Amino acid sequence: MDKTNRVFISFALRDTELRDKLIEQLKQTHPELNIVFMSEKKSWENSWKAECQGQVDGCDGAIGIITKNISRADGQLWELRCVLEAQMKLLLIGDDEVCEMSAKKLPELIRDEDILPWGSSSISSFLNRLK
Repeated sequence: MDKTNRVFISFALRDTELRDKLIEQLKQTHPELNIVFMSEKKSWENSWKAECQGQVDGCDGAIGIITKNISRADGQLWELRCVLEAQMKLLLIGDDEVCEMSAKKLPELIRDEDILPWGSSSISSFLNRLK
């Protein structure tokens, strides 16, 4: 029996529509995935941070949707910090604007991380590495 992977999706609250688009894409191409995300972002609350850490820890990998909104997205930055501290496999995807953005404009946390263009081949390749 194939293993069912749990994938955490990190996104800025202003990018909820992109999260929904990604989930729809994943349901069509990888229906076996268990998709996890934090619908509320309460990065100022310790209980939210603990819950987020627990959700991330139970996953096999994470996909971060990176947009210009990340600089104001404390909740998303906390989620990504949890993923990176867990040394979990991480795929960062963004649009052309973000992929061409100077690293100086990105938060220090992800400044050295590769951000790939949003595409089904990048996502499928990443998900295949989780198996």
